[in-house]
Amino acid sequence: MKKTVITSAVLGALAVVLGTGCQHNASTSSTNNSTDTTKNGNPTTSDSVLYSFVVLGCNRLDAGDTNTATNPSTANLAQLDRTFSDILAINPRSNILFMSGDLVLGKGPDTVMLGKELRAWVQHYQSSPIATSGIKLIAVPGNHETQGGSQGVAYAAAEQAWLNNMSAYLAGNNGPGPGGADHLVTDQSRLTSSFDYRDSHFVTFNSDPTGGDATVPVNWASTDIAAARARGQKHIFAIAHKPAYSWDDGTTDGLTISNRDALWNVFNTNQVEAMITAHNHVYQRLQGTTGKTWMIISGNGGSTLETTAGNYRNFGFAVISIMKSGKVLMKEYARSYGANYNDPSPASSYPTTVRDSADITW
Repeated sequence: MKKTVITSAVLGALAVVLGTGCQHNASTSSTNNSTDTTKNGNPTTSDSVLYSFVVLGCNRLDAGDTNTATNPSTANLAQLDRTFSDILAINPRSNILFMSGDLVLGKGPDTVMLGKELRAWVQHYQSSPIATSGIKLIAVPGNHETQGGSQGVAYAAAEQAWLNNMSAYLAGNNGPGPGGADHLVTDQSRLTSSFDYRDSHFVTFNSDPTGGDATVPVNWASTDIAAARARGQKHIFAIAHKPAYSWDDGTTDGLTISNRDALWNVFNTNQVEAMITAHNHVYQRLQGTTGKTWMIISGNGGSTLETTAGNYRNFGFAVISIMKSGKVLMKEYARSYGANYNDPSPASSYPTTVRDSADITW
């Protein structure tokens, strides 16, 4: 597995501060509508952003930190609100926001509490300025939304609770039904689906379907992605909760190895630029054992972070920009926080900066 390590020196060199406007360190590429870059990161001619999207996941609180009387969503609202503000401060404004799972604590013995948490999350989102900003929200389920019940695995009632409460924010309904080549137990047509946006094709996966925890429907994905290429879509991105390659050694906390390898073969065959996920409470950018598809983990959305994450111990989100030149550029925006992960993190004390950037064009 090829792994990109972001050192503290690189973190310092990539300082781009988000405040009332964007202040730019001279050593970085700009975050506004004009960007100078080449594939190896060296400045060349001016380019511009055609459109962009944001991905983050894992914003739920730990069970011991929840208080459903004051915060029925069980989300880390202090960090969520700060992230929404940071996203709105980026110029040009992104077009799509993908919330890639574990929005709420969930994972309980039944779906009553899950439904209450999801409704409270939606209510909070709808009260935020980002809801009327023109940025389209697409929500992808995580294991805390689909797993639980008596066995602690994905189950049909949890999937239905997600669909009942998040229907306004689903990607589509063209996903796989029960059975089929992927032998699915339940209907996944709205939990896993795809859509075109301008010259890009997006595939959103439920990575914990009932009867197939830690897997995605590879056969359906192969057909769907090949069809997108045949239509002439220039860029392909996959969004899910669980990563194909996990942040530590690529094998311990993501998709099953057999499912991962089959999926990565589909991605390589169709030149998929990146799979962007969460689940691991950290930011990480790496590549698999073969091909050029990037595995980007943007799981530092507000949940307690991995204890051994080192320089990766920050909260933030990934922004993927499709440029006029055809290049695809990514930036990870992140910020530090105070003594407690769920305390407010004012920008004056904890500025959001670009912690990683790369050209991820295939």
